[in-house]
Amino acid sequence: MHGQGNLELFLIFLIAAVVAVPLFRRLGLGAVLGYLVAGVAMGPFGWRLVKDPASVLTFSELGVVMLLFVIGLELSPSRLWVMRRQVFGIGGLQVAITALAIGAATAMMGLGWKTNLVVGLGLALSSTAVGLQLLAERKDLTSRYGRMAFAILLFQDLAAIPLLALIPLLGEAKAAAQSAPPLDAVVRAVGMIALVVIGGRLLLRQLFRAVAWTKMGEVFTATSLLVVVGTAWLMQWGGLSMGLGAFLAGVLLADSEFRHELEAQIEPFKGLLLGLFFIAVGMSIDLNRVMAEPALIAAGVVALLALKGVILFGIGMRPGKLPAREALMLGSVLALGGEFAFVVFSDAFRVGLIDAVLRDRLVAVIGLSMAATPLLVMAASNWLQEHPEKKVEREADPIDHENPRVIIAGFGRMGQIVGRMLRAQGVPFTALEHSVEQVEQSRRFGTMIYFGDPTRADLLRAAHADQAEVFVLTTDDAETTIRTARLLKRLYPHLRVFARARNRQHAFKLMDLGVEVIVRETFHSSLDMGQQVLEALGVPPDVAAERRERFRKHDEQMLREQHLVYDDEAALIASSQQARQDLEKLFEADRK
Repeated sequence: MHGQGNLELFLIFLIAAVVAVPLFRRLGLGAVLGYLVAGVAMGPFGWRLVKDPASVLTFSELGVVMLLFVIGLELSPSRLWVMRRQVFGIGGLQVAITALAIGAATAMMGLGWKTNLVVGLGLALSSTAVGLQLLAERKDLTSRYGRMAFAILLFQDLAAIPLLALIPLLGEAKAAAQSAPPLDAVVRAVGMIALVVIGGRLLLRQLFRAVAWTKMGEVFTATSLLVVVGTAWLMQWGGLSMGLGAFLAGVLLADSEFRHELEAQIEPFKGLLLGLFFIAVGMSIDLNRVMAEPALIAAGVVALLALKGVILFGIGMRPGKLPAREALMLGSVLALGGEFAFVVFSDAFRVGLIDAVLRDRLVAVIGLSMAATPLLVMAASNWLQEHPEKKVEREADPIDHENPRVIIAGFGRMGQIVGRMLRAQGVPFTALEHSVEQVEQSRRFGTMIYFGDPTRADLLRAAHADQAEVFVLTTDDAETTIRTARLLKRLYPHLRVFARARNRQHAFKLMDLGVEVIVRETFHSSLDMGQQVLEALGVPPDVAAERRERFRKHDEQMLREQHLVYDDEAALIASSQQARQDLEKLFEADRK
C-alpha cells in the first residue's frame, strides 16, 4: 500500500468510515455514497493516503462475499427453486437485452465485434454490493421489486463466471493458444460446486452442532468465518466467483437451527468489510481521466444509467408484472455498473481486446455510476412521494341482495372469518369493501362482495341497511370505522353494531358513539396465547382457563371505567396503575 504500517492504514479507514458515513446519512445521501466519497478523497487521485487501491479492493471483496452468505441464509433451497423463473428468465433477459443494446451503441465507435461484446456484457452487470445495500437501507429487500432486483443480481453473478472464461478466448493475442477452456479447469470448477453442495449438506450442520456443544462463543464465530472464507476460497481455486460459494453455503444452512446465530456472528464483519469495499471502489476512480475528459465521462455515466434504467423499467413492467412505480425503483437501483466489470475490463485489456484509454474510461464510468446511484434512488423516491399514486375513483357496485340479516363492512382478515361462520350457519349477509384489490382477490376465491365506501349514506341505503339486524364494522382504518358508526347510529338506530377496535383509544371513541359491542382485534387471541403460556409453565389447564376468564372480566371492567376519564391523561395513568395493583392482589389471593 505505500509504506504505512498496517495499523496506521487501518486507523485511516476507520476514521474515514466514522466521519463520512454519519455525515452523508445526516444529509440524507446514504452510507454508500459516504464510503465512495471517502475512498476518492483517500485514494491516489485525492490526498494520496493510499497509493495502491487494487490490493485493498482484493481484500475488501470479502465484504461482498459475506453479504452473499447472509442473503443465502434468508433463502432456503425450496424458496430458491421457486425463484428460478425470475433468476433465469428475467435475469437472463435483462443481461441479454442490455448487452445487445450497449454493444450496438459502442459499435458506432468503430470497435470490433469482440470488443463490443465484452463491453456490452461487462456494462450489463450491476453492483451486487451497492444494489443490495441500498435496498437494505430502504428496508425494501422483501418488497416485490426488491426480490426481483435480487434475482437479477444473482443471475448476473452467475453470468460473470462464463464471461470471465470467455474473455481469453476472444483475445486477439492468445486466441490460437486458448481456443477452448482447459479440461482440467472445467473439471475443477464442476468439482468445487459439487463439493460445496454435497459436502456442505452432509457436514455443515454436524460441524456447527459440535461447535455449539463447546458453548464457546469465540469458537462459533471463528467457525462461521471459516465456513464463509473457506467456501469462497474453494470457489476461487476452482476458477469461479467467491461470492457464489458463500451464497451456496448460506442456502445450505438456511433451514438449520443455526441460521439466526450465524447471521448475528457474520453481520459485524460484513458491515466493516463492505464499507471497506466501497472505500476501495472510490479509490479506484481515476480522477485524472475524469478531469481530462469530463464531458465524455459524464455522457458515458448518463447514457449507462439511462439505457439500463429504461431496459430494467420495461422488463419490470412487462415480464416482471411490477406496478410502474416499483418498476421505476427497480431501474434506479440496478442501472449502475458492477464490481465484476472491473475484473472483466482488466482481463480484456490484458488479452488485447481493449486499450488502456478505453479501460480507464470504462472504469471511471462504472465508479461514477456507483456514486450517482444513491442520488438517483433518492431522487426517484422523492418524486414518487411528491406524486402519490392516484386512486381511480370507482363507482359503488349495484347491490342485488335485498334481504340481508347481516351487513359486513370491511372484508379483510376479521370480516372474512365472520362471513365464513355466517355462511356455514346459512345466514345471508352482504359484504362491503372499499379496497379494489381486496374485492378482486375475494371474488377470485368465489366470495361475492361489493365495492363501496361504507361512510356514504347512499351505499348503506343500497345495501338495505334498514332491513338488516346486525352491522359488523371490521374496516382496517380507525377513522373510517368511527365515521361509519356515527352514520349508522344517526340513520339506523335499530341496528346492533359490532365494531372492531384497534386499541383502547379507538374503543373509547366508539363507546362515545354508543356502540355497545366492541371487539378489540388482538385481545382475545392474546388471552388464548396467555393461557397456553401459563399451561406450558406448569399451571393446570383448568386453573389457566380460570385465570384467563378472570383477566378478561377485569380488563373489560377497567375499559368501562377508563372510558369516563380517557381524555384526562393523569387520571388514565392513575387508573391503569390502580388496576394493575388490583389484578395482582386478585391473583395473589388465589395462590394463598
